[in-house]
Amino acid sequence: MGIHNITPLSYCFNERVMPMGKTTIQEKSWIMYDWANSAYSITIMTAILPIYYKITSSQAGLELNISTAYWAYANTIATLIISIMAPLLGTLGDYKGNKKRLFLSFWGVGVVFTAMLSIVTISRWHILVLFYILSMIGFAGANIFYDAFLVDVTSKNRMDKISVVGFAFGYIGSTIPFTLSILIIAFHSKIGILEITSYKIAFVITAIWWGVFSVPLIKNVKQVFYIDIEPNPIKMSVKRLLNTIVHIKENRHIFMFLAAYFFYIDGVSTIIKMAAAYGIDIGLGTGDLLAILLVTQIAAFPFALLYGKLSEIYSSKRMIHVAIYIYIFICIFAYQIDSASEYWVLALLVASSQGGIQALSRSYFGKIIPEKKSNEFFGFYNVFGKFASIMGPLIFGMISQITGKSQNAVFGIVALFITGGVILAKLPAEK
Repeated sequence: MGIHNITPLSYCFNERVMPMGKTTIQEKSWIMYDWANSAYSITIMTAILPIYYKITSSQAGLELNISTAYWAYANTIATLIISIMAPLLGTLGDYKGNKKRLFLSFWGVGVVFTAMLSIVTISRWHILVLFYILSMIGFAGANIFYDAFLVDVTSKNRMDKISVVGFAFGYIGSTIPFTLSILIIAFHSKIGILEITSYKIAFVITAIWWGVFSVPLIKNVKQVFYIDIEPNPIKMSVKRLLNTIVHIKENRHIFMFLAAYFFYIDGVSTIIKMAAAYGIDIGLGTGDLLAILLVTQIAAFPFALLYGKLSEIYSSKRMIHVAIYIYIFICIFAYQIDSASEYWVLALLVASSQGGIQALSRSYFGKIIPEKKSNEFFGFYNVFGKFASIMGPLIFGMISQITGKSQNAVFGIVALFITGGVILAKLPAEK
């Protein structure tokens, strides 16, 4: 069994040092996938589908806080499924040719079930939730291998830049299909279609956008580091996972970061997934909510790039801490908002740090892991991230259902950010 580099740039990749010159075709293609799949994040996870779900569930007679709780539980179920699968998927992706093959499988599931959201009738809200869960499994599963491809397309000294640019262009790319969808929904009567049909068109637009702009990654990005195929790959993958866990003390700083990441990224993920449902619960109209979410995507672009620049001066770790402090304030502020103007302020605060904290977490991790185990450790990174996404929505849903008020749930999210920040403080800045 051996780990290989299949490019002529073996010296550059092995030393993790590349010149800070022009962006390569591999880096551009990797960035383009953020442009592609971010349409799913804003349209399906954050904005239009949650609003459509609230419409369907309300017509079915569900109370607001109960339907919000069910939506949180749906996110929890989807995340739990991919979290259980992720450890094995990550190690299987180490084998030669498997990373691209597994990526394509989950990408296909995600795109297909995103499109299939459009065939669900309005009275079948439970089928809508089922298709959402399946599309999210595809989306999250593909991201396991997309994130791991970062070590294949660039070097350590370029990771912050490439990771941040990916998130930044993801925000801009997502606004194009999202804006088109909003216009179709807003002017459905003038176009001559039903409002329900306009939402369904938005789901199809998202699936097409995601599918088409994934082509550059599929065509140009290759698995650079890999392990030779061996007999019983599943058994050997499990063995390698167990070996890494047994020798956890040798990688203590890596797993401490993953523990911190587990908590604070759970808070970030919960805010992303519950933003639309929360806005409706405090009385925002659909038009206001969609406009706010659109501007948030646009505003996130320069802030993501700003985090990348500041990380060159203050380090990735310090900028992650800054984002955590901002998110704690966001949660406290969210408790008392009751108007569209205050929700605007809240959304812009989220825009200021959402891309930065995610992009720098990914690149910070890429710089502290052993290069020859990069795929395996990115598997752990995604495991922790996916498991983290279970707890926040579950806490949010339970507090919302028990207290009868969604605003009370924000204090459970504050605890996640505080815990993550405390653990992160014990780690050194990356070198």
